[in-house]
Amino acid sequence: MKLGLQLNSFDWTGGPERFGRTLVDIARTAEEAGFDRIAVADHVWQHPIVGGPEADAPECYTTLAFLAANTERAMLTAMVSGVHFRYPAILVKAVTTLDVLSGGRAWLGIGSGHYEQETQGLGISFPSQKERFEMLEETVQIALRMWSGERGDERPFEGKHYRLERPLNLPQSLSRPHPPIMIAGDGERKTLRLVARYADACSL
Repeated sequence: MKLGLQLNSFDWTGGPERFGRTLVDIARTAEEAGFDRIAVADHVWQHPIVGGPEADAPECYTTLAFLAANTERAMLTAMVSGVHFRYPAILVKAVTTLDVLSGGRAWLGIGSGHYEQETQGLGISFPSQKERFEMLEETVQIALRMWSGERGDERPFEGKHYRLERPLNLPQSLSRPHPPIMIAGDGERKTLRLVARYADACSL
């Protein structure tokens, strides 16, 4: 059995002034205890179930990069990135960079997204659920294209929502054939079919 630690609440004693030190203490303690991975929630407002928008919510990939520099073995992942937050190629580039800088310890955690109030509050587009599912599949397809071979599959990608003229990806990920992919959700009609087709794991 492998155990992971998910960090999604950051209202720690000492406040933001001690965020870095507290995060290092937690991560290193988790590694020493044998935790296989550390995950960070990808929200820019804190979710209502853990305090709501007035609670602290550091940005996910900055936090994961900080964790990469202060750990040695634990795998690192977003839990999970909503497709409406980040343009696919930039998300793949961020995960690739995390993988390279951590010595091959990155996962791609991705889902169709939710928490509409967060996006409205910060001016982030929030398409319909149908569109977000379409965007999710295209994003995973783009990721697999960019992680193909030594440079990425450089043929143009033409989707309904995204168009890439040249999916070049350098430096390429250290994890081969690519960083593992985890898709969030438990819907049998759409999400689990995407998991079966593209992913290495699902977050239920």
